[in-house]
Amino acid sequence: MIFPESNERRKKLGQAIMFGIARGISYGIVGLLLLILFFIAKQGMGVVNWQYLTSMPTDGMTKGGIYPAIVGTLYLVGGSMLFAFPVGVMAGIYVNEYAKEGALKRFVKTMTNNLAGVPSIIFGLFGMALFVNQMGFGASIIAGSLTLGLLALPIVIRTTEESLKSVDDTFRQASYALGASKLYTIRKVVLPIALPNILTGLILAVGRVSGETAPILFTVAAYFLPKLPSSIMDQCMALPYHLYVISTSGTQIEASRPMAYGTAFVLVAIVLIVNIIAALLRNYFGKKVKMN
Repeated sequence: MIFPESNERRKKLGQAIMFGIARGISYGIVGLLLLILFFIAKQGMGVVNWQYLTSMPTDGMTKGGIYPAIVGTLYLVGGSMLFAFPVGVMAGIYVNEYAKEGALKRFVKTMTNNLAGVPSIIFGLFGMALFVNQMGFGASIIAGSLTLGLLALPIVIRTTEESLKSVDDTFRQASYALGASKLYTIRKVVLPIALPNILTGLILAVGRVSGETAPILFTVAAYFLPKLPSSIMDQCMALPYHLYVISTSGTQIEASRPMAYGTAFVLVAIVLIVNIIAALLRNYFGKKVKMN
């Protein structure tokens, strides 16, 4: 005979064990991340100084700084978001607010999910074929930005769609009841409520494109280019590609090893700063929605 008290104790014990395992895994992941960050910071902080951040590279990247690579990375990330964010948000609005349920909508969702899983090197080859060769942009900032924008597009579309889906339909119905059009309701009611979650998609997209090497390898990146680009049609240096080459294929790998750690530290710091800014914007708009 099994007593109710023993069943209750067994359930509580099983629950405690599962929560303990989940908590341990979570702490382990955070600990691994902190360990990686600590290693990069320990190796890279000794190299990073004001001259390193603001000077041009010299002697085949064994001396000097990484200023052109920092500027090039910011150009590429900013350019890709200028393309991916408005296009992705509008696509997400169409899929959630305008597209009727059916085979076409399911097909668009399936293709978007599949596009998010395509390896980044495929995007690089596609960008080279379309933007560099077919459209005649050559190896340039605009070609690299558009390629990275395509890479980020599925993330922005899906997060926008899910953000809009999470908005309660009562807000839409109340707006329609007051005589507002569908477009006005989306622009003035639905989007402001969903904006904090949409910005989360922007954070994920920035994190995705800022560390990609393969797409810019075929479309824009130069290993040693000690000058700043003068237009969007120029090549530029970029931190991910610079880090890859200086760590694996440079002419003096051991001599340039400290610069590689410094580059890694700066790249992580840039991604962290951009994410913090985006998170602050998300919290700001979230508070505005609650106040209204």
